[in-house]
Amino acid sequence: MEAANSSLSRDPVLVDLGLQGGGAHGAFTWGVLDRLLEEPWLGIDGISGTSAGAMNAAVLVDGYTSGGAAGARIALDRFWRRVADAGRFSPFQRGPLDVLLGRWTMDFSPFYASAELMSRIFSPYTWNPMDAHPLRTILADLVDFERLKQAPIKLFITATNVRTGRGRVFKNDAITPDVLLASACLPTMFRAVEIDGEPYWDGGFSGNPTITPLIRECKSQDTVLIPINPIEREGAPRSAAEILDRLNEVSFNSVTLKELRMMALLRQVADPGNTEGAQWAGMRIHIVSNEVMTRLGASSKLNAEWPFLSFLRDEGRKAAQTFLRTHAQDLGRRSTLDLDAFLEGI
Repeated sequence: MEAANSSLSRDPVLVDLGLQGGGAHGAFTWGVLDRLLEEPWLGIDGISGTSAGAMNAAVLVDGYTSGGAAGARIALDRFWRRVADAGRFSPFQRGPLDVLLGRWTMDFSPFYASAELMSRIFSPYTWNPMDAHPLRTILADLVDFERLKQAPIKLFITATNVRTGRGRVFKNDAITPDVLLASACLPTMFRAVEIDGEPYWDGGFSGNPTITPLIRECKSQDTVLIPINPIEREGAPRSAAEILDRLNEVSFNSVTLKELRMMALLRQVADPGNTEGAQWAGMRIHIVSNEVMTRLGASSKLNAEWPFLSFLRDEGRKAAQTFLRTHAQDLGRRSTLDLDAFLEGI
């Protein structure tokens, strides 16, 4: 019924998607994508993804290539169920007090507290010598990487080169399990992933997600961003955990905010004769609002319990439904994100 209501009198629109990373919080993005894929008028030209956003992007594109929108939805559901199955054996579990208080965080988990301390003393090269990664087998089982090379949807995955500090964007024909693991490689938890002789860390440090290839290489003029890390929070953090959480959010949002600021500047000064400048300035940007993450602590990014992932999926579907109800008629016509707001303070 939701899909039928929002697609009434709607001409086909081609969009591209920007998917942020955020561990288990990526299940929110799953919910958003699940809802958007129900709309027959909405076509996807390209997807830029980082970390958990990279996983969602690759799984969606592979499923879409083999079975259309329905295949993409099935593939995403299968992936997150496998994540939950693997999470049952993870040492990262909610503490008794978290469970008692009905919170999804792991703030009172003894193992989480110990791991946080260990990460400041020991590196993953010490306590993870076998370089074990719970997603390696899941990706190998569920994603056909050869099929990604022929996919009708362009795929852009960002990882950060440890040596240079610069982001590298991998496209369809270069994406492997290692590329996805590199894009999600938190350096305090996993060893750097080596690709073509270079070490890589989480793409969130250099582009979360990277917008540039969507504008340069996609036909669509509408980019829909699905954020995970809150851009704004009320008040200033006071506890050590809150301060660290906010530092991470600011860090992982900074590059994308710079790209949006550049787009706002180009809108004001772009030369119509400059093709690329006009292309940047003419992009229509939209964002699917995410209120739930402001209520969740960073420790819940490691919570892979199925009830939590299902909760986030449902919240994502609600957010997508609100976005469609409010902005479906704006897609293909006007930007719904106020880019000029990113110029404040300059």
